[in-house]
Amino acid sequence: MKSFSHTIGSIFQPIFHFFGWLLAFFYGLIPNYAIAIILLTIVIMGALTPFTIKSTKSMMAMQKLQPEIKKLQAKYKGPENRQVLNEELMRLYKEEGANPVGGCLPVLIQAPFLFILYSVIKGLANKVMVNGVLVSQPRYIPHSSTMYQNLVASGGQIKAFGMDLNLKLFSPHSSFAAQIPFIILVLAAVGLQYFQMAQMNNRNRKTGQAMPSQQLMMQRFLPLLFAYFYMIIPAAVVLYMIVSTIIRIITQDLMFRAGVSDPNKTKAGSREIPAPAKKEEPVEPEVKPSTIKPQAQSRSKAKRKRKAR
Repeated sequence: MKSFSHTIGSIFQPIFHFFGWLLAFFYGLIPNYAIAIILLTIVIMGALTPFTIKSTKSMMAMQKLQPEIKKLQAKYKGPENRQVLNEELMRLYKEEGANPVGGCLPVLIQAPFLFILYSVIKGLANKVMVNGVLVSQPRYIPHSSTMYQNLVASGGQIKAFGMDLNLKLFSPHSSFAAQIPFIILVLAAVGLQYFQMAQMNNRNRKTGQAMPSQQLMMQRFLPLLFAYFYMIIPAAVVLYMIVSTIIRIITQDLMFRAGVSDPNKTKAGSREIPAPAKKEEPVEPEVKPSTIKPQAQSRSKAKRKRKAR
C-alpha cells in the first residue's frame, strides 16, 4: 500500500509543483493568500469552462427528451424488454447528442483539481523538526518566492483577512468569534451550489421542460453531501469551491441569455414529435335551388296562397 501511495505521489509531484508555482506567482503580484487562490481558481475554471458548457447542453438535451423517454418506457415495460429499452434509449441519446451522466461531468472533472489544491495547501503549511524545534518548511513553491519567505516567517500560517486558510471549520480556534468566518464560508459554498443547481431547474420550469427525478434528487441531496466535505477540508479549498461555483453560475446565465442551451431549439436532423392532426368537421353540402323538385315548389306555393286567404 505504501509503495502504491508513493507511486501516485511521484506521478502528481510535477503537477503539485506547477500549481504551487502558479500560486506563488499570483501571490507575488498581489501579496494576499485569498486573492492568489481566487486568481488560481479563475485560471483553472477557464480551462474547465468548455466542459461546463458541454455539461449544461447535455442536461438541457436530456430534459427535452423526457417525453420521448417516457413513451419508450411505457412501450417497453417489464424486465423481458429491458434490453430493448436500453438499446432504444441509447439510440435516442446518440441521435439527440444527450448524455445521461452529463450533469455529473463538472463534479467529476473538478475532483482531481480538488485533490491537487488540497495537497498544495497542505504543503504550504508543512512543518519539520529541526534540532527539536518545529520549523515551517513549505512544499511545492519556489524557495526564492515571496510566498515562501512569508510562510516561513509566519510559521506556516496562511493568513488572509484575519483567517488562517489552512484551518478547517472544526479545527481548534481561539474563540467562537474566530470560527464564525469559517462557518460563513461553508454556508456560502453550500448555498451557492444549491443556487447553481436550482438555476438550471428554474430555467426548465420557465421553458415548460420536465425535470428528471434524478436531477431533483441531486439538487436536494448533493449540496448536503458536499456540506460535510466542506467541513473537513481547509478553508482555502472551500474558497476555491465558492469561486468556481460563482463562475459556473455566471457561465450558465450567459448561456441562457445567449440561447446556447435553449431546450426549445431543435437542431437540424433531430427527431421531432409530430403534432396530432386536427379533426376536420364535416361540411354539409350546399343545396342548390335547381335541385328542388317541381312538385315540392308547387306545394309550397299553394301553402302560401292559403295563408294569404
